[in-house]
Amino acid sequence: MTDRQNPGGYRQDRGRFEQNPHDPRQNRAIGKIDSHHHLWHFKADEFEWIHENQTRLRRDYLIDELKSAAGPQNVIGAVSVQARQTVAETDFLLEQAESYDFIRGIVGWLPLASDDIARNLERYAARPKFRGLRHVIQDEPDSEFMLAADFNRGVDKLLAYGLAFDLLVQERQLREAIRFVDLHPYQTFVLDHCGKPRIADGEIEEWRGAMQELAERINVYCKVSGLATEARRGDWKPEDLIPYIDAVFDLFGPERVMFGSDWPVCLLGTEYADWVNLCASVVGSFSQSEQRRFWAETAREAYRL
Repeated sequence: MTDRQNPGGYRQDRGRFEQNPHDPRQNRAIGKIDSHHHLWHFKADEFEWIHENQTRLRRDYLIDELKSAAGPQNVIGAVSVQARQTVAETDFLLEQAESYDFIRGIVGWLPLASDDIARNLERYAARPKFRGLRHVIQDEPDSEFMLAADFNRGVDKLLAYGLAFDLLVQERQLREAIRFVDLHPYQTFVLDHCGKPRIADGEIEEWRGAMQELAERINVYCKVSGLATEARRGDWKPEDLIPYIDAVFDLFGPERVMFGSDWPVCLLGTEYADWVNLCASVVGSFSQSEQRRFWAETAREAYRL
């Protein structure tokens, strides 16, 4: 990617992330689709992954607040992604999506290893905004969980319904993720949060090597999302994240990379507007068609919105 001494035209005297409004590379007029956000009514026993010290997340986050954060950034739609591994979570997200046009699609959860998965998929795939599934593989103690036969029998059935599968893995699981993807060469996969590189440790080469191999699978897309929470929270700079974002564009190309906020989880590391501004600083030198791909068209393609 192009060397960027001052990548976003930042006005250093007016805050870390504020863009220079006279920088012609910035195109704020492009309508954006946020490919990754969450909604919830917070209950501590249902969101055990939200720790007690993460006080900012321990409350309700619903559509009106998302629109208040995203609307000023010209975000015109969003994809809601599961935050609990229950069928009730999928039902909740579908209810939200069917009540609000702003939600273009949902990525839910169903028990893929269940004997009932075919029946469940047939029922849920009839709902127009049901566009994909996700399993929180990053929390599975078995490093080869995603290679289990019963789980893969369920994943095999997604193709017939045109459903994407969101890959939520950590860097340490990327090699197994490659083997998993190779079991389903025609299935659409979307890698969440750039595979969660170890940004706080400043590690990039091992991650990049695995990502290069994964990017060779043309059925895999990648979300630029969730990186601020992988950095040193409260003590990171744009230049800590930009090498990872640049690498993703280098490896996957603009046609397979999409914007996501990971709101409200991102609030542990950045504000919504700041994250949009950082992403805009990276893609500001891209062609108009490449910018449209990143901000909206790639998500529309991957999720068939």
